[in-house]
Amino acid sequence: MITIPKLPYAYDALEPYIDARTMEIHHDKHHQTYVDKLNAVLTKYPALAGTPVEKLLAKLSSLHMDEKDKLALKNMGGGHINHAFFWEVMGPKKFPDKDLVIRITKKFGSVEEFKKIFTETAVAHFGSGWTWLVTNEKKELEIYSTLNQDSPYLVGHIPLITLDLWEHAYYLKYQNRRAEYVANWWNVLTLIP
Repeated sequence: MITIPKLPYAYDALEPYIDARTMEIHHDKHHQTYVDKLNAVLTKYPALAGTPVEKLLAKLSSLHMDEKDKLALKNMGGGHINHAFFWEVMGPKKFPDKDLVIRITKKFGSVEEFKKIFTETAVAHFGSGWTWLVTNEKKELEIYSTLNQDSPYLVGHIPLITLDLWEHAYYLKYQNRRAEYVANWWNVLTLIP
């Protein structure tokens, strides 16, 4: 049985950038719904019990399941794992990953240039989804967005940083001002200065 991870900080820990009410609804309602619906699918397939969700997503096309259940696994599994990762990369204090900062600087020229490209990608994304920094199949850093709850694990990529672009992640505070949300989010991303 998949369970929702506890937030590693209080609901109000990311204020003023992300408000407590948004965090509470986002974590306790939205994320919980993905977990509940994911468990409903997985109970039909006891052989998959205990398999990490990222591994299920990585081999989704080869799983022996009903196509409707595969789609639900993709959406609900992605919704769960994307959110679980999102909570982990944020916090009230910075704890830069020095190795990641070195890799970012090598690939993009500077942390500032990386932030610029990531921000542009997030703001330009149409509709709901996520923006990612991943290690791709060539072991290189790559920035891209995915639709809905699609996860980098679906294509064998390893997520390093993610930003939730669904309106429920920011609408209470920012309404339709996604660019402002993205700009302020950098203040709660813990992995880079």
